[in-house]
Amino acid sequence: MTVLSTLASWGITSEMMLVFAVGFIAQLVDGALGMAFGIVSSTGLMTLGLSPAAASAVVHTAEIATTGASGASHAWFRNVDWRLFRRLAISGMFGGALGALVLSQVDGKAIQPFVAAYLLVMGCIILMRAFSRAPVEDATPDYAPPLGLIGGFLDAVGGGGWGAMVASTLVGSGHAPRQVIGTVSASEFCVTVTIAVVFFSQLGLSHVGHIVALVAGGLLAAPFGAIVAGRVNPRPLMFAVGVLVTALAGLQLWRVFG
Repeated sequence: MTVLSTLASWGITSEMMLVFAVGFIAQLVDGALGMAFGIVSSTGLMTLGLSPAAASAVVHTAEIATTGASGASHAWFRNVDWRLFRRLAISGMFGGALGALVLSQVDGKAIQPFVAAYLLVMGCIILMRAFSRAPVEDATPDYAPPLGLIGGFLDAVGGGGWGAMVASTLVGSGHAPRQVIGTVSASEFCVTVTIAVVFFSQLGLSHVGHIVALVAGGLLAAPFGAIVAGRVNPRPLMFAVGVLVTALAGLQLWRVFG
C-alpha cells in the first residue's frame, strides 16, 4: 500500500495535504515577518476552489489556533512589547467586530484597491528605511489605538491584512522589527477570536476539514517563525518585510486593475 493510499484510507485527501502545506507556508511567513497568514492562506484556498466567503471563514477560524501558537512563541522568545500589545489588541478587537458585521452587508472588495495602494506606499517606505541609518524608535506610538482599530476592521472586511497593515506601519515609522513582529503577532490572536466569533454568529461553521488541515500546518510552523524573527538582524528583516508588503500590494492592484 502506497503512502497516498494509506492517507486516503485515513480520510486525508490530496486536497487536505495541499491545505496543510498552505497553512505551514502561510504561518512560517507570518511568524517570521508578522504578516500575511490571512493573505497567503486565502489566496491558496481560493486557488483550490473555495469561494472568497468560504476562504475567509476558514482562515479566520483557523487563525484562532495559529495566532495563539504564534503569539505564545513570540512571548516565549521575548519578542512582545506588552504595553503596545494592550493598545493594539483592544482597539483591534473593536475594529474587527465592526468589520465582520459590515462584511455581512457590504462587499469588502470595494475597498481592496485603497488598502493595496496604502500597503504599496508603506512597502516602499520600509525598503527606504532598510537602507537608511535612521534611529529605531522604542517608545509606544500614540497612534497605536487608531491603527489597531483600522487594522482590525480591514482584516475582517478583506479576509486578512492585520499584520500587513499594522506591522508595516509600525516598522515603516521606525520601530524595531523584532518587537513589532512579535507584538503584532500576539495581539492578532485577540483580534482573530473576536472576528471569528462574529462570523460564527452570522455564517455558522463549515469546511471543517479545511480548517483542521490549515491549523495543523500552521501549528507546525509557528515555533520556527518565532525563532527566525528573534535571530535575524533587524535591517535584513526590515528589507524582507518591505519586499513582501510591496509584492503583495502589487499583486492585489494587478488583480483589481489587470
